[in-house]
Amino acid sequence: MVANAEFLSDNHQMDSEAHHNCWHSSPKRRFRSKTMSASFEHNLQKWIALVLVVWLFSFTELTAATHKSVRREQRQATYCNPVDLPYRFQLAGSSRREAADPTVITFRGEYWLFPSVSGGYWHSKDVLHWSFIEGKGYPVEAYAPTALVMDGKVYLTMGHTTKLFVTDDPLSGRWKEAADFGREYNDPALFLDDDGRLYMYYGLSGEDVLHITELDPKDGFKAIRTVSVPESRSPATRGWEVPGDSNTNFESQPWIEGSWMNKYKGRYYLQYAAPGTEFKTYADGVLTSREPTGPFSYADYSPFSFKPAGFISGAGHSSTFAGLDGRFWHFSTMSISMREPFERRLGMFPAHFTKEGALVTDTYLGDYPHYVEGDRGLTGWMLLSRKKATSASSTIEGHAPGLAVDEDIRTWWSAKTGNPGEWFQIDLGRPKVIEAIQINFADEGSTAHGRSQDVYKYILEVSGDADTWSIAIDHGDTGRDSPDDFEVLPRALTARYVRIRNIHSPNEAKFSLSDLRVFGKGNVPMPDQVSGVTIDRDPADPRHATIHWQAADRAEFYVVRLGVNANELTQNYQIYDGATSAEIRSLSVGVSYCVAVDAVNERGVTKAVTTTKMP
Repeated sequence: MVANAEFLSDNHQMDSEAHHNCWHSSPKRRFRSKTMSASFEHNLQKWIALVLVVWLFSFTELTAATHKSVRREQRQATYCNPVDLPYRFQLAGSSRREAADPTVITFRGEYWLFPSVSGGYWHSKDVLHWSFIEGKGYPVEAYAPTALVMDGKVYLTMGHTTKLFVTDDPLSGRWKEAADFGREYNDPALFLDDDGRLYMYYGLSGEDVLHITELDPKDGFKAIRTVSVPESRSPATRGWEVPGDSNTNFESQPWIEGSWMNKYKGRYYLQYAAPGTEFKTYADGVLTSREPTGPFSYADYSPFSFKPAGFISGAGHSSTFAGLDGRFWHFSTMSISMREPFERRLGMFPAHFTKEGALVTDTYLGDYPHYVEGDRGLTGWMLLSRKKATSASSTIEGHAPGLAVDEDIRTWWSAKTGNPGEWFQIDLGRPKVIEAIQINFADEGSTAHGRSQDVYKYILEVSGDADTWSIAIDHGDTGRDSPDDFEVLPRALTARYVRIRNIHSPNEAKFSLSDLRVFGKGNVPMPDQVSGVTIDRDPADPRHATIHWQAADRAEFYVVRLGVNANELTQNYQIYDGATSAEIRSLSVGVSYCVAVDAVNERGVTKAVTTTKMP
């Protein structure tokens, strides 16, 4: 502010000199200037300068505070998959959490999220902070709910029931029966067209295809007509429909399921899920038509929602919906499937329609922190913790500390107990800027069933030397029931060591972590660009190709992107551990692809500037 004051003072002196010269331009004014008090004029100039300085200082401080508030607000308005929710334990079988098959709608200016077997549903004003509502009056433990807004009310049905339910107050949790279809529609999706006609899309089968039934809302929602969608199954020509974590279970048939319908600019987009919810390759394909009941054409860029690698995989059985700002989101089912095939989480991805009319879901580094507003892109906070040195207070056999930094939700470290004082520590190797932490608790040894009334309590600390520690996150008193707890730090911290100390582990569980993921920036140069990309497509099975590339300096891992044109590389595979080739088995027969390979490290992503054509 001293420089500003000097600048203002100098300007006022210049103005004073010009003013003085002007007053001396006539005898009258010369006489008046002589009679004016020189000291008064000087004091007036000083007073004006002081007022301007104070005003400028106040304005600057206010602007800085406003910008700081905006930056802080934007910093907090981030998310990291899986969606941070208090996932409920299932009521029977092994103790494991589950939420899947999401339907999301907007109603009265809020978002309403209906997942499978969760005892109720959630609502939110911003898709970031969710509040749970206990459901009453409908089968709250059924799978695959679908919801629809019609005539100022919300209608709800689900798999394995013949009933349709309705409420005009979903916040109350109370529903009543609206109709009986007289039959079940499994994995259903209700769709109300612009002309008021109502359709049910459905199908859940290892052999059959999807079906469509038109319903009459004026006559008890009775069926008017039913058609089949043969285009919704073809694993012989669509590699991504083949079962398995790598689409290699050729002797098995895929489960075709998870219908959802969107209408955009006069075209109908019928999405469907395959090959099975327990696989990393669980994905959504899309069929398009000019009519709500077809005939449909297979979109050759399918799967349009695909996440076969990374910390948590799977992006199938989803709902694609326009947010309150008009932009689209895609909520998906993500797979863990270790304690039981239906052990699952929810994923949230930006989606959009291209100018050519393609439906695209952005799953690129889809379990890294993203902004929920603006361009909804990556924050640029990179993963700092993968494969770093670890230590722990204790360990049980088969769950070593290194499994909590291996970037795989299907493995985990566990202490011997859930007692206070158990701890887990990461050495990042050197001081690094830390922006956010994702703490994924593994519930090892949990005995819980149903919604947990108990919560995790912990303290997370950081240090530069492993001797002096500072608390970065303190949930030691109140705690949270959040198995995938994403915590954005109030401000960035620089530290080498990260330690989490157990205060209380709920439900008789041992203190255990599937991964403690540290996000920020490493003080390293960006990786070089990838070069030397070559592609071998299998002539005997065009669903399969092998992609090779030359190692890039400073790359920690690679992301292989592919798509039907260079502008929309919608599929991506994360390739770790120094590998410079990738086996791709998600391709469609008769479709050509463009391929790009990006290099990634703790500093950021060096994207490819060119693509390579796949024959």
